[in-house]
Amino acid sequence: MSSLVVVGFPKAEEAEAVRRELVDIQREQLIALEDAVVVEHDAEGQVHLRQALNLTAAGALGGGFWGTLVGLLFLNPLLGAAVGAGVGAASGSLSDIGINDGFMRELGETLPQGTAALCLLVREATPDRVIERLRSHAPHARLLRTNLSHTDEDQLREMLERARKQAEGLRLG
Repeated sequence: MSSLVVVGFPKAEEAEAVRRELVDIQREQLIALEDAVVVEHDAEGQVHLRQALNLTAAGALGGGFWGTLVGLLFLNPLLGAAVGAGVGAASGSLSDIGINDGFMRELGETLPQGTAALCLLVREATPDRVIERLRSHAPHARLLRTNLSHTDEDQLREMLERARKQAEGLRLG
């Protein structure tokens, strides 16, 4: 089962930086993410979701490929590509895999204006190694929500607190 972890940051840029770093960490197989979305509550009060994967574009690309292939079979590749891309884009925009958009929008409304949260759907991870790698962001991060057990959530909070103290010690030292 996947775990939902939502971490708050004072600025959207920092949440984006952590998400980019998590992609690098994922390449090292220290974490397996199913979804990673930055939720920003901007200064004007609007909530923005920055998805890691644009499903509409991915659907259009895949649909375009299959449409071209079908079009070649019926001797009209351009029509096949156009129809395939349209169908792929429509199906991509309608699919909601990962974290529910409604949940993230509601969460965004609860954030103070000008701040952001990073919503992660984690399939598996080595938490101590991941937090060690993200230590420089720890002073600003705060755990907002999880679906972890109380024990696992307490351990995660303790690891974040230790990383925060270490990062502050490095800055002061």
